[in-house]
Amino acid sequence: MLDSLSKVSKKVVSVVGARPQFIKLAPLSREFRKSGFNEVIVHTGQHYDENMSDLFFKELEIPKPDYNLGIGSGSHGEQTGKMLIALEEVLIKERPDLVIVYGDTNSTLAGALCASKLHIKLAHVEAGLRSFNKNMPEEINRIVADHLSDILFVPTQTAVENLKREGITDGVYLVGDLMFDALMHFSRTSELKSKILEILNLAPKSYYLATIHRAENTDNYERLKGILEALSRLDKLVVFPVHPRTRNKIKDYHLESLLEKLLVIDPVGYLDMIQLEKHAKIILTDSGGVQKEAFWLKVPCITLRDETEWVETIRYGWNRLVGADRDKIVEAVLNIKSGENIDFSGEYSAPKICKVLEEVV
Repeated sequence: MLDSLSKVSKKVVSVVGARPQFIKLAPLSREFRKSGFNEVIVHTGQHYDENMSDLFFKELEIPKPDYNLGIGSGSHGEQTGKMLIALEEVLIKERPDLVIVYGDTNSTLAGALCASKLHIKLAHVEAGLRSFNKNMPEEINRIVADHLSDILFVPTQTAVENLKREGITDGVYLVGDLMFDALMHFSRTSELKSKILEILNLAPKSYYLATIHRAENTDNYERLKGILEALSRLDKLVVFPVHPRTRNKIKDYHLESLLEKLLVIDPVGYLDMIQLEKHAKIILTDSGGVQKEAFWLKVPCITLRDETEWVETIRYGWNRLVGADRDKIVEAVLNIKSGENIDFSGEYSAPKICKVLEEVV
C-alpha cells in the first residue's frame, strides 16, 4: 500500500514548446492522469501564435499549461538562454522527481541542461535519433539531451543502435512513438470534426500536401527557391500550409511569385492536418513528424532533405529523400510508388512509458 502511494505522489515536469512536442505530450499526459502521476506542464512559448500553440492544446485535450514562460522567438543562444533562466525558477519551486523533455528543439535542450544542472532525474522522449548532420541545430539538441538523460525512451531499434555506438546502454527503453498514439487516438475525431477538405474544396487524392519549416531549407535561398520552383511545376494542386518563419523568408528572398500556382494557407490545427495528410496523393515535407504520419497513414512521402532520422520510412518504401533540387523533386513525384503493407498494431507507446516510470522513478 505504501509503495502504491509513493508511485501516485511522484511529480513529473513535462517541458514542451513546439507543435510536435504538443502532439507527443497529449497521449502521455492522458496516461499520466490515468496512472496517478502528478504532472506539471511547462510551455516555454517557443511556438506562441494561436495556430501553432493554443489551438493544439484545445484540440489535443491537453490540460492548460501550469506555466507558460512566453519566451517567443530569437536566436538559438538568446532563446535557449532565456528558457534556462525561466525553467530554473520553475524547477527550483516545483522540486519534481523527474523532468521529461521531448524531441529535438531548443526547449528540449534547455529542459535537459536545466534538469541536469539541478541534479533532477531526466527522461528524453524520442531519444537516439540521428541524422548525422551536425549543421542541423536539432542534431546538437538530440545529442546533448541523450547524453544528459538518465532515462531514454527510444522509438526504434535503429535509435537503440545509435545510442549503443555512442556508449549509451543504461536506462534505454524501446517503447515506440508517442506520435503514433496521438494519430491513432485522434484520427477518428478528425474524420468527424474537421471540415478542411470541404472548406478548401478538395477531393481526396486530388492534391499534394507540402510543408517546409527547417532552417536548412528556409534560411538558404537556393534550397528554398529550388523547392518552391518544384512545387509550382507539379501536375496537381499543391496545398501549402505556411509556417510563419517560412512565410517571412519567402518575403525576404522575394520569392512570392513562386506561390501563385499553390494553394497557400495558414498553419492548421492537428485535426485538420490529419485530414490533409490522410487524403493527399503525395506529401512533400522536411518535417520528421509529417514523415512519420505519412508512413503510418500509408501515404507516399517525399522528404525535402538530404538525410532523415526516420530511416524505417525509407526502408519500407513509403518515403524518398530528394533534398532541395527542383528536378529531383519533380522526378520523384512522377515516379513515386507505395511501400510495403505493414501492421502497426501493438505500437502504443504511452502505457509502456508509464510502466517504466512507475518502476524507476
